Amino acid sequence: MFLSRQVYCITLSNTSDESEISICDIMKNRTSEIVKKMECQLPLNVQQYSDLYTAYLHSIDDMFGTCYILQKEFFDKLGISQEALRNFDKYLESISKSYQDWIDLSSKYGHDYVQTRLSMIKSSDQFIHMAMGSYAKMLAKFNEMCDSNTRKLVK
Repeated sequence: MFLSRQVYCITLSNTSDESEISICDIMKNRTSEIVKKMECQLPLNVQQYSDLYTAYLHSIDDMFGTCYILQKEFFDKLGISQEALRNFDKYLESISKSYQDWIDLSSKYGHDYVQTRLSMIKSSDQFIHMAMGSYAKMLAKFNEMCDSNTRKLVK
């Protein structure tokens, strides 16, 4: 689905000023250039967002790691009972589990959302092809009528 930068560049360089073109050729070619350029950039954009999000998550993890080092001695001196600490751990475990379940649900929602959108695009594409087929038949009939009228005028 993705075109390499090399294929994209070769495609652009194959256009010739010598050949005869139509307005449809121009519009189709320019649109294709933009789409291909966007396809070339997509992996880079996804990687950049992934790098940014990963850095954000590591920053949060580092912050809690730093807090751990700084606060461990302080909290150890408070003499909190092991039972209270175990209960606190169970409490945070349930919150952590709920949050992880939410992450899983969000990921599933994202997957289902993308699948639905892909299905909509596929259906739309099928409809457009069907409509273009009807449009082509209409244009052929129109050209046929114009040709027969032109022949009548010439006689």
